[in-house]
Amino acid sequence: MRKGILFIFLAFAMMQAVAQTPAVDKNQRYYDINKNIDIFNSVLRELDLFYVDSIEVNNLVQGTIGNMLTRLDPYTEYYAEENMGDLQFLTTGEYAGIGAIISYNNGRVVINEPYEGLPADKAGLKAGDSILSIDGEDMRKATVKQVSDKLKGTPGTLLKLTIQRPGEKKQRTLSIEREKIEMDPITYAGMVDKGTGYLHYGSFTANSAARVKETVTELKQQGATSLIMDLRGNGGGILDEAVEVVNLFVPKGEEIVFTRGKVKQWDRSYHTQNQPLDEIIPIVVLIDTGSASASEIVAGSLQDLDRAVIVGNRSFGKGLVQTPRDLPYGGNIKITTSKYYIPSGRCIQALDYSHRNPDGSVARVPDSLTSVFKTRNGREVRDGGGITPDITIAQETGGTIAFYLMTDNIIFDFVTGWMLENREITSPEKFRLPDADYDKFREFVKKRDFKYDQLSERSLEQLRSIMEFEGYMDVASAEYKALESKLQPDLDRDLELFKEEIRKMIESEIIQRRYYKKGVLIHQLSGDPVFDKALELLRNPGLYRSLLRPEPANMPPAKEIKEKLKDQYS
Repeated sequence: MRKGILFIFLAFAMMQAVAQTPAVDKNQRYYDINKNIDIFNSVLRELDLFYVDSIEVNNLVQGTIGNMLTRLDPYTEYYAEENMGDLQFLTTGEYAGIGAIISYNNGRVVINEPYEGLPADKAGLKAGDSILSIDGEDMRKATVKQVSDKLKGTPGTLLKLTIQRPGEKKQRTLSIEREKIEMDPITYAGMVDKGTGYLHYGSFTANSAARVKETVTELKQQGATSLIMDLRGNGGGILDEAVEVVNLFVPKGEEIVFTRGKVKQWDRSYHTQNQPLDEIIPIVVLIDTGSASASEIVAGSLQDLDRAVIVGNRSFGKGLVQTPRDLPYGGNIKITTSKYYIPSGRCIQALDYSHRNPDGSVARVPDSLTSVFKTRNGREVRDGGGITPDITIAQETGGTIAFYLMTDNIIFDFVTGWMLENREITSPEKFRLPDADYDKFREFVKKRDFKYDQLSERSLEQLRSIMEFEGYMDVASAEYKALESKLQPDLDRDLELFKEEIRKMIESEIIQRRYYKKGVLIHQLSGDPVFDKALELLRNPGLYRSLLRPEPANMPPAKEIKEKLKDQYS
């Protein structure tokens, strides 16, 4: 009897201990949070009182918050009250201003690109125009942010802009009316042959799915019996918009996405809510490494449901969902709250931010650790690394010289001068930069005393340090010198070696000045192997349909099948 009572007592005690453990853990967590907040407040007060120089409290604290959040992932971000406009633009694609990209160049803030049909464009602003003053306030020493803040304002209000145009001695003063700027998520759409419609979808901002529906409807009215949806470079946006885009092509009631996170009450399942626009039109979706988040939901869902063929390169791999939360004093924090999963059940998140390397870097999930899932038709797809296309076409890799030519404004400045001498250019799909003009570009670069730092050069320095530390420099010095001579930056060699890549960048900059972003896109589609493959598939219905079927089990190699057929009919 005593043993029975003792056993019951011990069992009861253990149950109490188990029940109390979560409460103890939670109390400890609250204690740790409050302790660290107190420590931070004390450090800030001590710095403010005793640091040798006066400190900018706002900059210091906001910088600290930023550094803290970057240790989590790149998508959890803090927006102070003065930066809330940036968050609004990310989610809605709207702001009030003149509709132009500005940048810093040669000591001045300049117009980098006026958007077609918006106030800057209608007022006649051109790429390369230097901003000297706004409403009489001198802007010659202002930063890009200071100029941007002055250009924005209430829709319908006027501003006076004084500019200096390249090639002109006299300054210009323009009166521009601010407007509510809404960026069109459809960069370009049109018929590319008798039966194929094409659209480039740039961002999943508010109401962008309605624009996709409107565009697809127009293409069908123009005779489109098949569709190419280009999501290359689309970094994503609002999850609901992605679900609505998928809903245009799949039946009502399909589960497209479900999310899972720490707060179980926030877990959601997203289903298509409407009757589709077209359930049968053949679709090819184009993706690349710049396709992320909502783009991957669309591409991955259409792949999982065997509703479209995906062509291009593996997508970025962002399977994380952010939720904005209001903060005191008008601020906001966009927090990663969950992961999303597409119809097959896979999550496409490629980077594991919770398990960083010792140096703080983040590694991709290795293919060997990914899991196999099945599409509706039974085709194998994998998680953990973005969306892998049904047909992969390798992207060209270029040299770092092209990157530095662009970021150092060398190409921008050359094109500004080129446009003064060439008032008219041919249509975007036909334009090619003549060899003589590329030779002029070479000379322009040399006159600018252009310097560029290659990754290979920095890697060589690291290799030398390792070889010296480990004692291999004496026995392998000849090999090292040979490698060094091959990898040293050589301007003449690299301008020739990467000529085609650089030429394309110059052509794109020129076309943008005359035909805006849609012109650049039309130009880039000319000779684009990914686009050409999409057209080939849609012109071959049998091949298109075969890609959406699973391969039969134990299918012999094609060579073996051919040999058997050869023997059979010989």
